[in-house]
Amino acid sequence: MSTQIKYAYKRHNTWVYRRTYPKHLQETLGSALKQSLKTSDAREAKVRVAELNQTFTTILKEAQAHATATHHTDTPTATQAPRLGVGRPRYQRARLVGDGLVADLAQAYLAETSERLRPGSYKSVRFALELLTSHLGKQAVGDISLSQGKEVLGYIAKLSPNVRKYRDGKEAGLAELARLSVACEGITLAPQTQARILKQMSQFLDWCVGEGELEANPWEALKIKDRPEVHPHGMLTDDQVSILLHANDRVLSGALLFGLLTGMRSGELCGLMAEDVTTKGNLGRFVSIRPNEVRLLKSKAAEREVPLHGILENLLDTTLPTSGRLFPQLTVDKVVKRYAHLRRRHPELRGTVFHSTRKWFITQCERTGVPEHFTASLVGHHSARSANKLTYGLYSAGISEAQKREIVEGVRVPG
Repeated sequence: MSTQIKYAYKRHNTWVYRRTYPKHLQETLGSALKQSLKTSDAREAKVRVAELNQTFTTILKEAQAHATATHHTDTPTATQAPRLGVGRPRYQRARLVGDGLVADLAQAYLAETSERLRPGSYKSVRFALELLTSHLGKQAVGDISLSQGKEVLGYIAKLSPNVRKYRDGKEAGLAELARLSVACEGITLAPQTQARILKQMSQFLDWCVGEGELEANPWEALKIKDRPEVHPHGMLTDDQVSILLHANDRVLSGALLFGLLTGMRSGELCGLMAEDVTTKGNLGRFVSIRPNEVRLLKSKAAEREVPLHGILENLLDTTLPTSGRLFPQLTVDKVVKRYAHLRRRHPELRGTVFHSTRKWFITQCERTGVPEHFTASLVGHHSARSANKLTYGLYSAGISEAQKREIVEGVRVPG
């Protein structure tokens, strides 16, 4: 015997709600309230019918109030008709686990990710998801298999670092990008870059599991065959430091001095404000590195106070602005490109980047015998003061400002 539900009937395997309005209100409301319940399950349909019955009752009350208020007036036109402050419940059609399309889920994932990641990190995740959706976007996420993961990984291994710069590569999908890379260049992405792209794709599938769109991540076992090798940028020698300083670059000269004598990262330098500089009596001036409207920090440990070397105090007094940003014209992108310009002008700087100034500062600290955890507090690294990171890590307030001053003043810039 078929199931019977009052005010609902089944059409094309979907329950539909229909309830007729009283005759005296039909001129205002129409003949009936009708709405698909977006389900074939009778129990779920009964619950939704109960919700719509409450809505139906509310509509009648509101319509009756309007009818009473306008009883002696002319019949309103369509544009003059009263607006009832009642909203219908909206139902979504049930979907099986794994039915969601990869492209649709990727859009939802990116929207959520953009709220918690910084622009640079988000751009990296977006690139990885664009590669994935270009290849599997029209497929249901539940149909993704391990063999397809191996196929995607094979294409990633063929990609060139420059492939998106080609005219034909701007709108191309993953398979086409791999073909272009093989045809046009003999270089491929570094193993660590391949591993990062695969990890970001896998994290998306983990998110699908967490959202109930997948039962398990089918690519969890995938690994990059080539072992990722880190190739760190070179550390500046004293001769290279002399070249940088004597270049007296109109854009980077001040920032280079700050990098060499404080160990700051380029992003931290670009966000420095004149208001961040404070004077502490006979200890001289310190700069507070903290998040502000210009930039965030890499980690909690990056928030710190650094004493300014005498050379930097002189720079503040003679060259830099006394309010607002200390380097208003600089962004991280400009720092990178301007340092590349210096490398082209001075081939002796080959193999170094702006971040090498930070390495030089840390090296000077080590060579003058500064304990590693002292240097860590100056450059914004997590302290490694003890093996279990307990005694100093939790109970110590860190080195004093006088000790910081002594360390910084011990750094000598080559002539």
